[in-house]
Amino acid sequence: MKIIRLFGSLVFVLGLFTVIFAGIPWYIYNEPLLPLWLGIAVYAFLGGILLVLLTVAVEQRRSKAPTEELPSLKSQPRVLLQNSAEVPGRQVTENLGLVKGHTIFAIWLGKDISALVRLILGGELIEYTDMMGRAREVATARMIAQAEKLGADAVINVRFVTTSVIASAAELLAYGTAVKLK
Repeated sequence: MKIIRLFGSLVFVLGLFTVIFAGIPWYIYNEPLLPLWLGIAVYAFLGGILLVLLTVAVEQRRSKAPTEELPSLKSQPRVLLQNSAEVPGRQVTENLGLVKGHTIFAIWLGKDISALVRLILGGELIEYTDMMGRAREVATARMIAQAEKLGADAVINVRFVTTSVIASAAELLAYGTAVKLK
């Protein structure tokens, strides 16, 4: 599937650049009949988009979403999370090192458009709030899973970092120090 998607994106990009940089100037300064090469470029552009969309849809249907495999944070994890350097009433006996959980989440175009309307009218962008909440859960669950593999009792100095990847997608990193407690 990756090869087909790569081929689709290559055809899309070649078609797009041919249409924009050769086809549009040619069409403006010549007769309105499309030459064969410009028609092929338009079909390559559209076909490339369709091929990429189809391969992504097939991949999503074939595999389970990665978030379904993760432990839910709704149940009590056996690793304690603390955003300070120490755990009150407990002593750190061993530092196991940095643990992190990482994810990149996006919302589909329909939600992105409704968020754009909210941006114009004002109010909370609940589509993005939901997206970031789910991303935080996934990143935290991955961090906890990494700490459990190390045999940690707690993760201290827990922090979250977010960055924008593209307009409707955000990266979220959860990290902290895995420790053993007395």
